[in-house]
Amino acid sequence: MRSEAERRYLKSSFSHIGVPVPTVRRIAVASVRARPSRDDLLALVDGLWTVTESGRPVHEVRLAAVEVLARRVDVLEAWDLGAVERLVRDSCTWALVDVLAEKVVGVMALSCPQVADELDGWLGDEYMWIRRTAILALLAGIRRETPDLARIDHYGEVSLDEKEFFIRKAVGWVLRELSKKDPAWVTDWTSRHLARMSGVTFREAVRRLPPETTAALTQARAAAP
Repeated sequence: MRSEAERRYLKSSFSHIGVPVPTVRRIAVASVRARPSRDDLLALVDGLWTVTESGRPVHEVRLAAVEVLARRVDVLEAWDLGAVERLVRDSCTWALVDVLAEKVVGVMALSCPQVADELDGWLGDEYMWIRRTAILALLAGIRRETPDLARIDHYGEVSLDEKEFFIRKAVGWVLRELSKKDPAWVTDWTSRHLARMSGVTFREAVRRLPPETTAALTQARAAAP
C-alpha cells in the first residue's frame, strides 16, 4: 500500500494517505493561481497545517501547505519568518523541511537581509531541523547564481564537527550544488577541510567535480592525519 510504504520510508509518525507528490503539487499550484493576499495565504497554510486524521497530522496535507507557501513566497514579509520557523519545528522530516528551507526561507533571505542575519542564529539551534534549514537556505542563492560565499564558508566551518547525518549531508549538498557553478571554490574549500570532513560531506562535495580533481582530493584525504 502506497501510504504505508511512504510512511515507512520517511520513518514518519504522521498519517499518510498515499497521494503522489506531483498530484499534491498540482493541487497546491491550482489553489493559489489567483494570487492570494499575504493574510489569505497564511490563513490557507494554517488551515492545511492543522488538518488531522485520527489525531495525527496528515503528511500530504502538510506538504500541500508547504508547496502553497513556496509558490507565493513573494508576498511574505521579513517578520513572517517566525511563522515559517514554527512550520519547520513541526515538520520532523526532510520531505517537508527541505522545501521550506530552499524555496521559502532561502528565497526570503535573498530579498530580506534581516532574514539572512536571523539564520546565523539558527545555525546554533538545538533542533537539528532548524540547523539543516539554515544550511539548505543557501541553495536558493546558488541556484540563482548569487551564492553567499561568506555564509557558505562560515556555515560549513561551523558544521563540520556535527554528528547528525542530516547536517553532514546538507553541507555536502550545498557544496555539490555550488561546484556546478564554481568548481574552483569548492575544490579549494574542500582541500582545506579534508581532515575534518565526514565521509558523506566529502562524497557530496566532490560528486560533481572533474574526475581528476575528485581523484586528487580523495587521495589527499586518505593521506590526511
